[in-house]
Amino acid sequence: MTHALAETTALDFHAAEAFAGRIGEIINSGAIAVMISVGHKTGLFDLMATLPASTSQEIADAAGFAERYVREWLAVMVTGGIVAYDADARTYRLPEEHAACLTRGAALGNFAVYAQFVPMVGATQDRIIECFRTGEGTHYADYPCFHAIMAEDSEQTVVAQMFDTILPLVAGMRERLEQGVDVLDAGCGSGGALVALAAAFPNSRFTGYDLCGDAIATAKKHAAAACVSNVNFEVRDLTGFDERERYDFITSFDAIHDQKDPQGLLNGLRGALRKGGAYLVQDIGGSAALENNIDFPFAAFLYTASCTHCTPISLGQGGPGLGTMWGWETAETMLRQAGFGDVERHVLEHDPMNVWFVCRPGE
Repeated sequence: MTHALAETTALDFHAAEAFAGRIGEIINSGAIAVMISVGHKTGLFDLMATLPASTSQEIADAAGFAERYVREWLAVMVTGGIVAYDADARTYRLPEEHAACLTRGAALGNFAVYAQFVPMVGATQDRIIECFRTGEGTHYADYPCFHAIMAEDSEQTVVAQMFDTILPLVAGMRERLEQGVDVLDAGCGSGGALVALAAAFPNSRFTGYDLCGDAIATAKKHAAAACVSNVNFEVRDLTGFDERERYDFITSFDAIHDQKDPQGLLNGLRGALRKGGAYLVQDIGGSAALENNIDFPFAAFLYTASCTHCTPISLGQGGPGLGTMWGWETAETMLRQAGFGDVERHVLEHDPMNVWFVCRPGE
């Protein structure tokens, strides 16, 4: 009997140690991300942005929290390079340059919103591992606070940019909205974008559909708080959607790839447009090819969101599981297959993570 001898090579310990160091940094950063989420949800970042250098007791008193917990959270923020610490005075300060991406209404956008996904993913880990074994999917109820996080995301990436940046992508639509048209937001979530549009254009009529009852309940509260009466929200499964030539303007914000039947929905939305109508679609702007996403912003984060949420949510409905990174190429192909003869693709200079499609029916 003969045996094949496997070639062996000496372990490159320098490379191994360097990689071990990187893994250590990733684990450390993951812990910091959880505490960034805590800082956002508790409002501690917003508070510290208004305070001078303060002791942990002063910060806790101003926040109405227990000092011992605040002190330990501050220790993470100091060792994580987020909060400045004066060891002699035992005071803590959130530098203005750091507050610029960690507070509500921040100049650079509030990145702490996205840190909330890290503990949410951790909470669903056991369920996702079970899905690895069974191939099954998940349901929205499996994700604590998902729609609240998405509403915060939408507020800064869609609502805040709607009138100055996003709406101008659709030529002539602002004037039509002012005159009065029928608008649908397909997969409206908590309704922030639609409420903003309804308040700005009282002559138009707005409808929002979403599968999740908790999101629609929140949307109705938003509409009531804004005192808008020209918007209607309904819980609706968009599978088999078929409302013929009912709308002049349709929008979908980060909603298509999660659907049970994405192509079927796009086909239905094409049929729901009246002559001269337009469909505005926003989604993640990554490529369908992994090799094209190596340097894409937050690529690992987005693939994590795909593995733990978007893919299993689709599979749980019996869908294809396109995932978060289904790719702008896939989206554009599906839009054209739905009968949109005019498909414009836009990437906004300030927001390289997202892609925007302006679609009009073919002749």
